[in-house]
Amino acid sequence: MSLRILHVLDHSIPLHSGYTFRTLSILREQRKLGWETFHLTGPKQLNAKAAEEDVDGWHFYRTPAVPAGRLPGAGEIALMRQLERRLQEVAEQVRPHILHAHSPVLNALPALRVAKRLGIPMVYEVRAFWEDAAVDHGTTTEGSLRYRLTRWLETRALRRVNHVFTICEGLRKDIVARGIASSKVTVIPNAVDIELFEPGGQPDAELKAQLGLQGSSVVGFIGSFYAYEGLDLLLDALPGILSKRPDVRVLLVGGGPQDAALKAQALRLGVADKVVFTGRVPHDQVQGYYDLVDILAYPRHSMRLTELVTPLKPLEAMAQGRLLVASDVGGHKELIRHGETGILFKAGSVEALVQAVVDLLGEKNRWAPMRQAGRAFVESERNWVASVGNYANVYASMADL
Repeated sequence: MSLRILHVLDHSIPLHSGYTFRTLSILREQRKLGWETFHLTGPKQLNAKAAEEDVDGWHFYRTPAVPAGRLPGAGEIALMRQLERRLQEVAEQVRPHILHAHSPVLNALPALRVAKRLGIPMVYEVRAFWEDAAVDHGTTTEGSLRYRLTRWLETRALRRVNHVFTICEGLRKDIVARGIASSKVTVIPNAVDIELFEPGGQPDAELKAQLGLQGSSVVGFIGSFYAYEGLDLLLDALPGILSKRPDVRVLLVGGGPQDAALKAQALRLGVADKVVFTGRVPHDQVQGYYDLVDILAYPRHSMRLTELVTPLKPLEAMAQGRLLVASDVGGHKELIRHGETGILFKAGSVEALVQAVVDLLGEKNRWAPMRQAGRAFVESERNWVASVGNYANVYASMADL
């Protein structure tokens, strides 16, 4: 009998995010190991109109959306109750050996209730802490009543589940510091599907001309424009970069909450004509934009979220043999070897970012070795086969087969 795992997710494809890409990679590798996987998304899955849905060959169970709550916390309580009802239905239908809930804690708490009711072991995978994400989104502040309550709920869930998975050492240390036994916490590192990434191709001359980037050195960012990504720091650094390298242009591909603020900032700084905002582009066209970029910039601000959590983007950049400059937050330091696989600069420092970009653009002799080292790092240490293999012993110890 093959192992059956029911994954409880915040959201999934067709939505595109680091969260959904990590999920797909995990599911692909688990299937290759001969395990059966089932997938339920919570009420926050946008535009989910059917109770079940097939997307790109994957079958998803959906949870109906809930009306927005008017009182503080009412929306979250309604969301958890709705997910608990739907999870009970799906679990009774597919009869999994293991319930595997993924962040946020709003998924873990309903899953705990269903797991206890049905006598199923449950694991909880922490990709980030909900309270820290809420600080970045501006819906709470660190140390507020809501923050402390959410942290308490998170810790309570961590203590009650059978095992905890997380994505990096920063989060593992934080979880253990809450009193969770280190033997109960396993890291499933962020990784890449090596076969999906080829070292960078040649720029498309037509696309380059269309964007007005001919003859330019391009510093780029491709992804979602969240405040913690530090794109405001990149724009603040641009006048300094231009004073030493007038040929530089910044290419920002994507969109998100900071989109309007970044456009206004570029105007205010007088560099709007040096910054290209493409808006969101179809996923199958993203590679063409990567090929236009000389240096990818990841100027994340220092906060709990970025100090603890490792992102996927730098790994994908290294898999493509890209040059990258990144702030020295903890999540980056876990992935990037300064001077070998990329360049780290002091987080929050405009001057350090200017210097890092200008120096790297001027030292072309370093480019090939750095690109090769980055690709070698992800091939040997950050591939999904090795990463997902870390589930096997934990699952086996819990599943009654």
